[in-house]
Amino acid sequence: MNIPDRHSLLWKLVGIITLFCFLLIGLYTQQRELLLQRTAFIADRDKVTLRAYAHEAEEIWRQEGAVGVASFLARLRDRENVWADVLDEGSRSVTGQPLRGRARVRVNFMRELDWSVGRPFDNDSATIFIPFADGRHRLVMELPWHMNPRRHFAMLTNLLHLLPIVLSMLLGVLLYRIFIPPLFRLSAKARCFGAGNFAARIGSPMIQRQDEMGTLANAFDHMADRLENTIEFQRTLLHNLSHELRTPLSRLRGLNEKTQDSEILRQRLGYEIDAMERLIGNTLQFIRLNTETPDLPREEVDVAMLWDIIKADACLESGWDASRIRRSLEPEECLVQANLSGLGQTLENVLRNAIRHSPPDGTVSLSARREGDVWRIEVRDQGPGVAEDKLQYILLPFARLGQARVGDGGFGLGLSIARSMIALQGGTLWAENAHPGLRICMTLPAYPPVSAPRNMPAAAD
Repeated sequence: MNIPDRHSLLWKLVGIITLFCFLLIGLYTQQRELLLQRTAFIADRDKVTLRAYAHEAEEIWRQEGAVGVASFLARLRDRENVWADVLDEGSRSVTGQPLRGRARVRVNFMRELDWSVGRPFDNDSATIFIPFADGRHRLVMELPWHMNPRRHFAMLTNLLHLLPIVLSMLLGVLLYRIFIPPLFRLSAKARCFGAGNFAARIGSPMIQRQDEMGTLANAFDHMADRLENTIEFQRTLLHNLSHELRTPLSRLRGLNEKTQDSEILRQRLGYEIDAMERLIGNTLQFIRLNTETPDLPREEVDVAMLWDIIKADACLESGWDASRIRRSLEPEECLVQANLSGLGQTLENVLRNAIRHSPPDGTVSLSARREGDVWRIEVRDQGPGVAEDKLQYILLPFARLGQARVGDGGFGLGLSIARSMIALQGGTLWAENAHPGLRICMTLPAYPPVSAPRNMPAAAD
């Protein structure tokens, strides 16, 4: 498993959850300690009441003695429903009643009013004592429940247990705000795209994110670009193809109306069928190169020797003399990494196009020069050239330029196929005016590649 980079959502999640855990533990611990402290001591108003009980007991002890104290303790027990007694310095009851059982245990764990009342979950209430003014006697009593600061501890603890739940909900809201809105935006754009709005894109700022959301947005926009281009390509292709197919049919219909010679009709029919077969074949190849992106195996190719083979076929097909098709390269001088069949078809299409647009006594020349790790290969004709603003247009499928470069049967697919074929081999193809003529330029990786360019002879026209 590859470790995600530092901008990954994984690290954002790890950071958020880690921070959340530290916050939760720290906040819960702090609030629990605060709760323990605030419920550990008797409230001031209750201290006043307890001291009043002690003062009353002391007055009764002085005035009425043990009998009065016994009567006071009985009333106090009935009022507060707690155990209480008045003890001397030896922890003996002034009423004369011995301390037994739980009373003796309580005396051993007496607390002053200002002390903590004890552990939160003690079953018994704390036993507190309030000394008399004489310093020898004291009122000892069980802390009444309504004065016990721990009486609400269980409820407050349960409320404190809600803190992790509340913080978890806030964390969920935070994560929702971080991750869900981009997905909603993506979903909305996908619906727009599905409804026929092929210009819908995610756009900024989502594509500028450096995490998986940004990657997803870029992938969506790239997919949308590809689909939009493909759909536009299909529309244009269908329009142009239907036009190209109607043209020979119109010519045949016109010829059929004008002549009754069956031999002429048969020859023309054969010619038009061949033309339509070439059109369909070239169109299918162009579609395959621009939609399927086949993986073309590459090898060492000698451009000069390949040119000679293509030159022989072109001369046979066009009737040109071989001296009119030239090269300034020697065998094994220009070696490139390319697909032999693909490069051969490219040069063949370019050469046919050059022959088609050359004057009767024109020539076509091949030249090349090394530029670093690539070879720049040029095929130049002596035709009328192309307007500067149309140089890119002639590389589009079914391109027509009026009378500037009129063909004699071409469909405007040759250069488009050539450019796509070169692109699949890691190169580029473009057109330049040579004054006179047109120069088709292409670059291909050199074989073998080197870091420093070799000085090669300048390309000859």
